[in-house]
Amino acid sequence: MRRLEGIAPRAALSGYKEATMGKRGEKRERRSAILEPDAAGIDIGAEEIYVAVPPDRDEQATRRFSSFTCDLYALAEWLQCCRIRTVAMESTGVYWIPLFQILEESGFKVYLVNAHSLKTVPGRKSDVSDCEWIQYLHSVGLLKASFRPPEDICAVRTLWRHRGSLLQMAAEHTQHIQKSLSLMNLQIHHVLSDITGASGLAILDAILAGNRDPLCLAHRCNIRVKSPRETVAQALVGDYRPEHLFTLKQSLDGYRHYQKLIAELDDEIARLMHTLPNATEHPALIPKRTKRTAYQRMGNDPLFDLHSELYRIAGVDPTISRQ
Repeated sequence: MRRLEGIAPRAALSGYKEATMGKRGEKRERRSAILEPDAAGIDIGAEEIYVAVPPDRDEQATRRFSSFTCDLYALAEWLQCCRIRTVAMESTGVYWIPLFQILEESGFKVYLVNAHSLKTVPGRKSDVSDCEWIQYLHSVGLLKASFRPPEDICAVRTLWRHRGSLLQMAAEHTQHIQKSLSLMNLQIHHVLSDITGASGLAILDAILAGNRDPLCLAHRCNIRVKSPRETVAQALVGDYRPEHLFTLKQSLDGYRHYQKLIAELDDEIARLMHTLPNATEHPALIPKRTKRTAYQRMGNDPLFDLHSELYRIAGVDPTISRQ
């Protein structure tokens, strides 16, 4: 009797465990339900790209492609043959951009996934490759696509980012100009707020042309310069050395070269922004100026009327801080 009594609780416990495991298995099945049956996963590298599709779509469900453009088109054709409609890829550097654009042009719904989103999903096994893991997570709906603006906005954004790089390069040449002046003890930066302004460039051109008279150089300042001309003349008395004049000339040429590139870039940005549609049927009017310098152009501002374009495209000017 004692043995029989002892067996009954064990059998009941075993039955409870089986029932519990059954419920957990059902939950696990529900949790891994396929929401995107036509999903593929892509692991992008600098030279190689690995792609995984559902196992029932091809005998070789995981393939490797090169990063050459012809192979990217072959990748898109293979996905179409596998009846894939949506693709998930990890955003790694800039390597994903060519493939993203080709897949988007081919009609696929592309998910650009942040690498942090993939790392935060638990349960990955070590024997699963990256592309297969991305394909599985995308098929069960656990990946969230990152925001990517439309193509025309991306074009303008690319030029704006390139403009920022050109400004940094021009700023480096400005620092080289100031270093050459400091080595010759020409303290122009103490009497002029901007050595690359109209007055500063006029003085630098005169110095490189061979003019060494401080008073003559000082009178090349614009009438808006507040510093007394005598003070400017004192700042222009220096120790002129050939090597420093040479570096000054090259730095000034480099600065003007990048300013020319920025001017050409501004024309292209203005052309692209003119093609963007209006925010409303009746474009918003620019508010009247409440301050004298509310919309005054700063040194690095574009050459076209950026504020008017932003009001036309967005209805507001996001560059103006509102308190």
